[in-house]
Amino acid sequence: MKRRTFVIGSGALIAAGAGAMLLRPAEEGAMHSDYFRKLADALGRARLHRPTLVVDRQRLEANAKAIRRSVDKAGLPLRVVAKSLPSPKLLDTLLTAMGSDRLMVFSAEMLLQLLPLHPDADYLMGKPLPVGEFARVADTAGADALARVQWLIDTPLRLSEYAAAAKARRLQLNANLEIDVGLHRGGFADPAALSATVEAAKSGGAKISGLMGYDPHVPKMPSPEKAYAATQVAYKNAIDILKAANLDVSAMTLNGAGSPTFRRHCQGTVANEVSVGSAFVKPGDFDYDDLSDLMPAAFIATPVLKASGDQQVPGLEPLSGALHWWDRNSERGFYIHGGHWLAKPASPEGLQYSKLFGRSSNQELLTGSRKISLKPGDTIFLRPDQSEALFLQFGDIAVFDGGEIAEFWPTLPVSA
Repeated sequence: MKRRTFVIGSGALIAAGAGAMLLRPAEEGAMHSDYFRKLADALGRARLHRPTLVVDRQRLEANAKAIRRSVDKAGLPLRVVAKSLPSPKLLDTLLTAMGSDRLMVFSAEMLLQLLPLHPDADYLMGKPLPVGEFARVADTAGADALARVQWLIDTPLRLSEYAAAAKARRLQLNANLEIDVGLHRGGFADPAALSATVEAAKSGGAKISGLMGYDPHVPKMPSPEKAYAATQVAYKNAIDILKAANLDVSAMTLNGAGSPTFRRHCQGTVANEVSVGSAFVKPGDFDYDDLSDLMPAAFIATPVLKASGDQQVPGLEPLSGALHWWDRNSERGFYIHGGHWLAKPASPEGLQYSKLFGRSSNQELLTGSRKISLKPGDTIFLRPDQSEALFLQFGDIAVFDGGEIAEFWPTLPVSA
């Protein structure tokens, strides 16, 4: 019995050990691909040895062409989302590429920055702002500029506040009504409330300029097809309310979509325009099947400040070897210039944020296996999760033309 117990116990230990080995992280890692090696060399020749946001112009233009093919085939005008592309030259490039004069803006400050740069553009606010921001733009930009801006209205109260502020300044209020098509982030969901607000706008002197229904939840639903169909029903019901109020819907802005869903709208929609911003540069959060033909066109480049071939764990130095044996991807350490951005390591392949040190805005630690050999001065690339505010953290954007850093595109002043 003792021998049998020993054999059974030994077998259990072997099985447990085998199971544990299956849980052991696989060793990963590779050095820069040809693309990132060329990009690193170009940054070196441009003497960019600091955290830098890089936009690949060739990829950007290819993405724009692919997006335009989709919207042109569907006959849908495209509105460029400024918050996701906060650089005048970047916006100019994409407005020209898309043959568009339509901009979506999300803050009063950015609106004030863009109005002089694009005096003939059609502006739609992408979120409802406090009435004080409406008043600030009105008092700063004047009546002529305000005539080109549609303000997003999400509640009866906001309509009354905006209408009063506009009346006090003898201005026309262009009110675009936000409708809830399933995201449940606000906007009119109740048909009766929407109908009453439309009538209140008519009697109060405000102009209903259209509707906006945002649907980024669709690709994340268990059945995206059913979710999209539901958004279309909700949007059509809102349009019917406008028609019942004897409004000319054909002349209105019926805005829909966003980067995650614009291609669904291209297959059929009740909206008459779509908005796209992030898809032009395709950050990591936009790896959707519908965007699989688009390429990441923006990266953070930052130099390695310090490199360790045997990254020790503070206070647990004797255990560092065992930890490295278990996770070979923690063996080498690379401290970078800056850090804690909304981004993930992209190249060299296999780099990861330190699970023990956590995140840091200063000299952030990335770890890797012995397959990655970097020295101080070498470049690490990260792919942004989003563009938006992240594009405003690095100063001028370095524009890569496939061989060199060809120019620099200033960003807009920082604003929330």
